Amino acid sequence: MDIEKRMELVTRNTEEVITREELRTLLETESKPKAYWGFECSGLMHLGMGFICGAKIKDLIDAGFDFTIYLADWHSWINNKLGGDMRSIRVAGEYFKHCFTAVGVEPGKVRYLWASDLVNDRDYWERVIRIAKNASLTRVWRALPIMGREMALKNLETAWVYYPCMQATDIFQMDLDVACAGMDQRKAHMLARDVGEKLGWKKPVCVHTHLLMGLSGLEKKVKTQFDENRRINIQITAKMSKSVPANCIFIHDAPDEIRGKIQNAFCPPKSAENNPVLEIAKNVVFVWSEELKIPRSSAYGGLAEFRVYEALEKAYVKGEIHPLDLKNGVAEALVKILKPVRGYFRQHPETLEKMKRIEVTR
Repeated sequence: MDIEKRMELVTRNTEEVITREELRTLLETESKPKAYWGFECSGLMHLGMGFICGAKIKDLIDAGFDFTIYLADWHSWINNKLGGDMRSIRVAGEYFKHCFTAVGVEPGKVRYLWASDLVNDRDYWERVIRIAKNASLTRVWRALPIMGREMALKNLETAWVYYPCMQATDIFQMDLDVACAGMDQRKAHMLARDVGEKLGWKKPVCVHTHLLMGLSGLEKKVKTQFDENRRINIQITAKMSKSVPANCIFIHDAPDEIRGKIQNAFCPPKSAENNPVLEIAKNVVFVWSEELKIPRSSAYGGLAEFRVYEALEKAYVKGEIHPLDLKNGVAEALVKILKPVRGYFRQHPETLEKMKRIEVTR
Protein backbone atom coordinates (compact mmCIF):
# COMPACT_ATOMS: atom_id res chain seq x y z
CA MET A 1 0.00 0.00 0.00
CA ASP A 2 1.44 3.40 -0.96
CA ILE A 3 2.06 6.25 1.48
CA GLU A 4 -0.86 8.37 0.27
CA LYS A 5 -3.36 5.59 0.87
CA ARG A 6 -1.94 4.91 4.32
CA MET A 7 -2.09 8.62 5.14
CA GLU A 8 -5.70 8.76 4.02
CA LEU A 9 -6.65 5.78 6.18
CA VAL A 10 -5.02 7.22 9.30
CA THR A 11 -6.29 10.79 8.92
CA ARG A 12 -9.83 10.37 7.61
CA ASN A 13 -12.70 11.07 10.00
CA THR A 14 -10.37 12.68 12.56
CA GLU A 15 -10.54 16.01 14.39
CA GLU A 16 -6.78 16.55 14.35
CA VAL A 17 -3.48 14.82 13.73
CA ILE A 18 -0.42 16.15 15.53
CA THR A 19 1.42 16.41 13.29
CA ARG A 20 0.66 15.30 9.73
CA GLU A 21 4.26 15.96 8.75
CA GLU A 22 5.52 13.67 11.51
CA LEU A 23 2.97 11.02 10.49
CA ARG A 24 4.16 11.12 6.90
CA THR A 25 7.79 10.79 7.98
CA LEU A 26 6.82 7.85 10.21
CA LEU A 27 5.06 6.06 7.36
CA GLU A 28 8.00 6.69 5.06
CA THR A 29 10.49 5.21 7.52
CA GLU A 30 8.58 2.47 9.37
CA SER A 31 6.80 -0.42 7.69
CA LYS A 32 5.04 -1.54 10.89
CA PRO A 33 4.77 1.40 13.30
CA LYS A 34 3.21 0.94 16.73
CA ALA A 35 -0.07 2.56 17.76
CA TYR A 36 -2.50 2.25 20.63
CA TRP A 37 -5.79 3.37 22.08
CA GLY A 38 -6.32 3.23 25.84
CA PHE A 39 -9.71 2.69 27.46
CA GLU A 40 -10.89 2.89 31.02
CA CYS A 41 -12.83 -0.29 31.80
CA SER A 42 -16.29 0.73 32.91
CA GLY A 43 -19.90 0.48 31.80
CA LEU A 44 -21.60 -0.72 28.67
CA MET A 45 -20.06 0.30 25.34
CA HIS A 46 -21.91 3.03 23.49
CA LEU A 47 -22.01 4.06 19.85
CA GLY A 48 -19.19 6.60 20.07
CA MET A 49 -16.70 4.20 21.60
CA GLY A 50 -17.67 1.20 19.53
CA PHE A 51 -18.10 2.77 16.12
CA ILE A 52 -15.97 5.92 16.10
CA CYS A 53 -13.02 4.39 17.96
CA GLY A 54 -13.62 1.03 16.30
CA ALA A 55 -13.56 2.51 12.80
CA LYS A 56 -10.31 4.36 13.45
CA ILE A 57 -8.66 1.28 14.98
CA LYS A 58 -9.60 -0.69 11.87
CA ASP A 59 -8.19 2.10 9.68
CA LEU A 60 -4.81 1.96 11.41
CA ILE A 61 -4.69 -1.82 11.24
CA ASP A 62 -5.46 -1.61 7.51
CA ALA A 63 -2.71 1.01 7.17
CA GLY A 64 -0.20 -1.54 8.48
CA PHE A 65 0.10 -0.55 12.14
CA ASP A 66 0.94 -2.89 14.99
CA PHE A 67 -2.05 -1.91 17.13
CA THR A 68 -2.61 -2.32 20.86
CA ILE A 69 -5.92 -1.84 22.64
CA TYR A 70 -4.88 -0.91 26.15
CA LEU A 71 -7.26 -1.94 28.92
CA ALA A 72 -6.47 0.63 31.59
CA ASP A 73 -7.56 -1.23 34.71
CA TRP A 74 -5.28 0.69 37.11
CA HIS A 75 -6.41 3.99 35.63
CA SER A 76 -10.03 2.91 36.06
CA TRP A 77 -9.31 2.08 39.68
CA ILE A 78 -7.69 5.48 40.29
CA ASN A 79 -10.69 7.17 38.66
CA ASN A 80 -13.14 5.23 40.87
CA LYS A 81 -14.82 3.51 37.93
CA LEU A 82 -17.25 0.74 38.91
CA GLY A 83 -16.76 1.76 42.52
CA GLY A 84 -13.03 1.11 42.27
CA ASP A 85 -13.72 -2.64 42.39
CA MET A 86 -10.90 -4.24 40.41
CA ARG A 87 -12.86 -7.46 39.84
CA SER A 88 -15.66 -5.54 38.15
CA ILE A 89 -13.14 -3.46 36.22
CA ARG A 90 -11.54 -6.63 34.86
CA VAL A 91 -14.96 -7.97 33.81
CA ALA A 92 -15.52 -4.71 31.93
CA GLY A 93 -12.18 -5.08 30.16
CA GLU A 94 -13.02 -8.61 29.01
CA TYR A 95 -16.42 -7.34 27.83
CA PHE A 96 -14.67 -4.61 25.82
CA LYS A 97 -12.64 -7.28 24.02
CA HIS A 98 -15.87 -8.92 22.91
CA CYS A 99 -17.35 -5.55 21.90
CA PHE A 100 -14.45 -4.70 19.60
CA THR A 101 -14.58 -8.14 18.06
CA ALA A 102 -18.32 -7.66 17.51
CA VAL A 103 -17.78 -4.37 15.62
CA GLY A 104 -15.24 -6.00 13.32
CA VAL A 105 -11.84 -5.54 14.97
CA GLU A 106 -10.41 -9.00 14.35
CA PRO A 107 -8.73 -10.48 17.47
CA GLY A 108 -5.80 -11.78 15.44
CA LYS A 109 -5.00 -8.31 14.12
CA VAL A 110 -4.89 -6.42 17.41
CA ARG A 111 -3.11 -6.90 20.73
CA TYR A 112 -4.89 -6.46 24.06
CA LEU A 113 -2.75 -5.32 26.98
CA TRP A 114 -3.76 -4.59 30.57
CA ALA A 115 -2.25 -1.73 32.54
CA SER A 116 -1.60 -4.38 35.20
CA ASP A 117 0.92 -5.94 32.81
CA LEU A 118 2.96 -2.72 32.70
CA VAL A 119 2.86 -1.54 36.30
CA ASN A 120 4.73 -4.59 37.57
CA ASP A 121 7.86 -3.27 35.86
CA ARG A 122 10.09 -1.06 38.04
CA ASP A 123 11.06 0.92 34.93
CA TYR A 124 7.43 1.96 34.50
CA TRP A 125 7.36 3.78 37.83
CA GLU A 126 10.74 5.35 37.17
CA ARG A 127 9.23 6.86 34.02
CA VAL A 128 6.21 8.09 36.00
CA ILE A 129 8.55 9.91 38.41
CA ARG A 130 10.68 11.33 35.60
CA ILE A 131 7.57 12.71 33.89
CA ALA A 132 6.27 14.14 37.17
CA LYS A 133 9.63 15.83 37.79
CA ASN A 134 9.49 17.44 34.36
CA ALA A 135 5.90 18.72 34.53
CA SER A 136 4.52 21.34 36.86
CA LEU A 137 1.61 20.55 39.17
CA THR A 138 -0.39 23.19 37.30
CA ARG A 139 0.26 21.40 34.00
CA VAL A 140 -0.81 18.05 35.42
CA TRP A 141 -3.89 19.64 37.03
CA ARG A 142 -4.91 21.07 33.64
CA ALA A 143 -4.85 17.52 32.26
CA LEU A 144 -7.48 16.22 34.71
CA PRO A 145 -10.28 16.51 32.08
CA ILE A 146 -8.83 13.30 30.58
CA MET A 147 -10.49 11.63 33.60
CA GLY A 148 -13.78 13.41 33.02
CA ARG A 149 -12.94 15.80 35.88
CA GLU A 150 -13.54 19.50 35.44
CA MET A 151 -10.64 21.89 35.96
CA ALA A 152 -12.26 23.79 38.85
CA LEU A 153 -12.49 20.81 41.20
CA LYS A 154 -11.35 21.51 44.75
CA ASN A 155 -11.91 18.13 46.41
CA LEU A 156 -9.09 16.36 44.63
CA GLU A 157 -7.84 12.87 45.44
CA THR A 158 -4.05 12.74 45.49
CA ALA A 159 -4.17 9.59 43.35
CA TRP A 160 -5.73 11.58 40.50
CA VAL A 161 -2.50 13.52 40.07
CA TYR A 162 -0.74 10.29 39.13
CA TYR A 163 -3.16 9.61 36.31
CA PRO A 164 -1.85 12.01 33.59
CA CYS A 165 1.74 11.01 34.38
CA MET A 166 0.78 7.33 34.05
CA GLN A 167 -1.05 7.92 30.78
CA ALA A 168 2.02 9.61 29.34
CA THR A 169 4.22 6.82 30.74
CA ASP A 170 2.07 4.18 29.01
CA ILE A 171 3.02 5.67 25.65
CA PHE A 172 6.77 5.58 26.31
CA GLN A 173 6.74 2.23 28.08
CA MET A 174 5.12 0.59 25.05
CA ASP A 175 7.56 2.40 22.72
CA LEU A 176 4.65 3.74 20.67
CA ASP A 177 4.82 5.79 17.50
CA VAL A 178 1.17 6.90 17.49
CA ALA A 179 -1.31 7.56 20.30
CA CYS A 180 -5.01 7.57 19.42
CA ALA A 181 -7.84 9.01 21.50
CA GLY A 182 -10.89 11.21 21.52
CA MET A 183 -10.48 14.97 21.82
CA ASP A 184 -10.94 14.78 25.60
CA GLN A 185 -7.57 13.00 25.91
CA ARG A 186 -5.44 15.46 23.96
CA LYS A 187 -3.91 17.15 27.04
CA ALA A 188 -2.34 13.90 28.21
CA HIS A 189 -0.91 13.45 24.74
CA MET A 190 0.45 17.00 24.68
CA LEU A 191 2.03 16.32 28.08
CA ALA A 192 3.69 13.22 26.61
CA ARG A 193 5.00 15.15 23.61
CA ASP A 194 6.37 17.98 25.75
CA VAL A 195 8.02 15.71 28.29
CA GLY A 196 9.32 13.43 25.57
CA GLU A 197 11.10 16.37 23.96
CA LYS A 198 12.63 17.41 27.30
CA LEU A 199 13.86 13.92 28.11
CA GLY A 200 14.93 12.91 24.62
CA TRP A 201 12.24 10.23 24.33
CA LYS A 202 10.34 9.52 21.11
CA LYS A 203 7.43 11.95 20.76
CA PRO A 204 4.19 10.25 19.71
CA VAL A 205 2.17 11.32 16.72
CA CYS A 206 -1.34 11.99 18.07
CA VAL A 207 -4.55 11.04 16.26
CA HIS A 208 -7.70 12.50 17.80
CA THR A 209 -11.28 11.68 16.87
CA HIS A 210 -14.59 13.43 17.45
CA LEU A 211 -16.57 12.98 20.67
CA LEU A 212 -20.07 11.90 19.70
CA MET A 213 -22.76 14.12 21.20
CA GLY A 214 -25.32 12.66 23.60
CA LEU A 215 -28.89 12.31 22.35
CA SER A 216 -30.16 15.25 24.38
CA GLY A 217 -27.68 17.61 22.76
CA LEU A 218 -26.16 20.48 24.68
CA GLU A 219 -28.96 20.87 27.19
CA LYS A 220 -27.90 24.06 28.93
CA LYS A 221 -25.36 26.82 28.90
CA VAL A 222 -21.87 25.44 29.46
CA LYS A 223 -20.70 26.40 32.95
CA THR A 224 -18.14 23.68 33.63
CA GLN A 225 -14.66 23.94 32.19
CA PHE A 226 -12.91 20.87 30.87
CA ASP A 227 -10.76 22.77 28.38
CA GLU A 228 -9.77 26.39 27.75
CA ASN A 229 -10.70 25.98 24.08
CA ARG A 230 -14.44 26.73 23.84
CA ARG A 231 -15.09 24.33 20.95
CA ILE A 232 -13.34 21.43 22.68
CA ASN A 233 -14.98 22.29 26.00
CA ILE A 234 -18.46 22.11 24.45
CA GLN A 235 -17.59 18.81 22.78
CA ILE A 236 -16.46 17.27 26.08
CA THR A 237 -19.44 18.67 28.01
CA ALA A 238 -22.02 17.35 25.52
CA LYS A 239 -20.40 13.98 24.74
CA MET A 240 -22.36 10.75 24.86
CA SER A 241 -22.01 9.06 28.25
CA LYS A 242 -22.66 5.42 29.07
CA SER A 243 -23.62 6.48 32.60
CA VAL A 244 -26.83 8.05 31.21
CA PRO A 245 -28.53 5.18 29.29
CA ALA A 246 -31.37 7.29 27.90
CA ASN A 247 -28.86 9.72 26.43
CA CYS A 248 -26.81 7.16 24.55
CA ILE A 249 -27.16 4.17 22.26
CA PHE A 250 -25.38 1.03 23.36
CA ILE A 251 -23.87 -1.03 20.57
CA HIS A 252 -26.02 -4.06 21.45
CA ASP A 253 -29.32 -2.21 21.95
CA ALA A 254 -32.36 -3.94 20.49
CA PRO A 255 -33.97 -2.41 17.38
CA ASP A 256 -36.94 -1.02 19.31
CA GLU A 257 -34.59 0.51 21.90
CA ILE A 258 -32.65 2.23 19.12
CA ARG A 259 -35.81 3.54 17.50
CA GLY A 260 -37.21 4.76 20.81
CA LYS A 261 -34.02 6.56 21.82
CA ILE A 262 -33.65 8.25 18.44
CA GLN A 263 -37.31 9.32 18.48
CA ASN A 264 -36.71 11.03 21.83
CA ALA A 265 -33.46 12.65 20.72
CA PHE A 266 -33.08 16.40 20.40
CA CYS A 267 -33.24 17.36 16.72
CA PRO A 268 -33.76 21.08 16.01
CA PRO A 269 -35.42 21.70 12.61
CA LYS A 270 -33.31 23.30 9.87
CA SER A 271 -30.24 23.34 12.12
CA ALA A 272 -27.06 21.28 12.02
CA GLU A 273 -25.69 22.93 15.16
CA ASN A 274 -26.26 21.02 18.41
CA ASN A 275 -28.06 18.28 16.49
CA PRO A 276 -27.14 14.81 17.81
CA VAL A 277 -29.15 12.99 15.11
CA LEU A 278 -27.14 14.64 12.35
CA GLU A 279 -23.98 13.96 14.39
CA ILE A 280 -24.77 10.25 14.34
CA ALA A 281 -25.44 10.39 10.62
CA LYS A 282 -22.11 12.09 9.96
CA ASN A 283 -19.84 10.19 12.34
CA VAL A 284 -21.41 6.73 12.31
CA VAL A 285 -23.85 6.12 9.46
CA PHE A 286 -21.78 7.57 6.62
CA VAL A 287 -18.60 5.98 8.00
CA TRP A 288 -20.12 2.51 8.21
CA SER A 289 -22.63 2.65 5.33
CA GLU A 290 -22.49 3.74 1.72
CA GLU A 291 -25.79 5.61 1.89
CA LEU A 292 -28.56 6.88 4.13
CA LYS A 293 -32.18 6.48 3.10
CA ILE A 294 -34.70 8.96 4.49
CA PRO A 295 -38.32 7.78 4.16
CA ARG A 296 -40.80 10.53 3.35
CA SER A 297 -44.39 10.54 2.22
CA SER A 298 -44.96 11.15 -1.49
CA ALA A 299 -46.46 14.55 -0.61
CA TYR A 300 -43.02 15.64 0.60
CA GLY A 301 -40.95 14.16 -2.19
CA GLY A 302 -40.88 10.46 -1.32
CA LEU A 303 -37.77 8.49 -0.42
CA ALA A 304 -34.60 10.60 -0.24
CA GLU A 305 -31.20 8.92 -0.62
CA PHE A 306 -27.86 10.45 0.34
CA ARG A 307 -24.35 9.14 -0.28
CA VAL A 308 -22.40 11.92 1.43
CA TYR A 309 -23.11 13.74 4.67
CA GLU A 310 -22.71 17.21 3.21
CA ALA A 311 -25.69 16.68 0.89
CA LEU A 312 -27.83 15.50 3.80
CA GLU A 313 -26.92 18.47 5.96
CA LYS A 314 -27.62 20.91 3.13
CA ALA A 315 -31.06 19.39 2.49
CA TYR A 316 -31.90 19.35 6.19
CA VAL A 317 -30.90 22.97 6.79
CA LYS A 318 -32.99 24.03 3.77
CA GLY A 319 -36.01 22.30 5.32
CA GLU A 320 -36.25 19.59 2.68
CA ILE A 321 -35.96 16.91 5.37
CA HIS A 322 -38.30 16.98 8.39
CA PRO A 323 -36.76 16.10 11.80
CA LEU A 324 -39.09 13.12 12.20
CA ASP A 325 -38.10 11.76 8.79
CA LEU A 326 -34.42 12.24 9.62
CA LYS A 327 -34.91 10.37 12.90
CA ASN A 328 -36.66 7.49 11.15
CA GLY A 329 -33.92 7.19 8.54
CA VAL A 330 -31.05 7.35 11.04
CA ALA A 331 -32.76 4.89 13.39
CA GLU A 332 -33.22 2.29 10.64
CA ALA A 333 -29.64 2.79 9.48
CA LEU A 334 -28.40 2.14 13.02
CA VAL A 335 -30.60 -0.92 13.39
CA LYS A 336 -28.90 -2.33 10.29
CA ILE A 337 -25.35 -1.27 11.24
CA LEU A 338 -25.66 -2.75 14.74
CA LYS A 339 -27.22 -6.02 13.57
CA PRO A 340 -23.88 -7.93 13.53
CA VAL A 341 -23.18 -6.80 17.10
CA ARG A 342 -26.54 -8.07 18.34
CA GLY A 343 -25.88 -11.34 16.52
CA TYR A 344 -22.44 -11.67 18.10
CA PHE A 345 -23.76 -11.22 21.63
CA ARG A 346 -26.58 -13.68 21.05
CA GLN A 347 -23.83 -16.22 20.43
CA HIS A 348 -21.55 -14.90 23.24
CA PRO A 349 -23.92 -13.67 25.96
CA GLU A 350 -21.82 -14.39 29.06
CA THR A 351 -19.71 -11.23 29.39
CA LEU A 352 -22.60 -8.96 28.43
CA GLU A 353 -24.79 -10.54 31.10
CA LYS A 354 -22.01 -10.11 33.67
CA MET A 355 -21.71 -6.44 32.75
CA LYS A 356 -25.46 -5.91 33.00
CA ARG A 357 -25.45 -7.45 36.46
CA ILE A 358 -22.64 -5.11 37.52
CA GLU A 359 -24.57 -2.12 36.18
CA VAL A 360 -27.68 -3.13 38.15
CA THR A 361 -25.80 -3.63 41.44
CA ARG A 362 -23.66 -0.45 41.27
